[in-house]
Formats: sequence, structure tokens, C-alpha cells
Amino acid sequence: MLSSVLTSDKAIDVNIKIMRIFIRFRQLITENTDLRLAIEKLEKKTDNNTKNIEVVFQYVDELIEKKNSSTPRKKIGYKIPKKKNSKTRL
Repeated sequence: MLSSVLTSDKAIDVNIKIMRIFIRFRQLITENTDLRLAIEKLEKKTDNNTKNIEVVFQYVDELIEKKNSSTPRKKIGYKIPKKKNSKTRL
């Protein structure tokens, strides 16, 4: 405030520098708003991806549990009867 009242060359230079700083602050705020909006947009996409990944892992866990808890399947095809204690001759 004082630099805008005084009329010396130094006071005028300080006043101009202060105004430039305020202009730069305003630019940074608007640029950061755009940046902030872009980051929020990315966060929303990331949240959706995170939810999808969690669903995939839930399905994988369910499949693993199903595989571990299932009863063994019967083998299909021709079954060869087991030989009873037969003595082999040389």
C-alpha cells in the first residue's frame, strides 16, 4: 500500500513488482484449478479401475475356493482290473 502512495522511482518499481506477483498468483490459481480438475478426473477413473480389479480378485478367490472344495471327479474310459497277487516266474 505504501509503495502505491509514494512517488519515488524505487516505490514505483516495488509497486509494479507487487502487481506482477499478484497477477502471477492469479495465473497459478487458475492453472492449478485446471490441474486439480484433471487430477480429480484421473482419480475417478482410477477408482473405477480399482473397483473392477477388486471384483476380478473376488471371482478368482471364489474359483479357487470352488476348486479346493470340489470332490474329485470320476475317471472315465476303460478301466483295467488290478491283478491279484500273482507270482512272477523267471
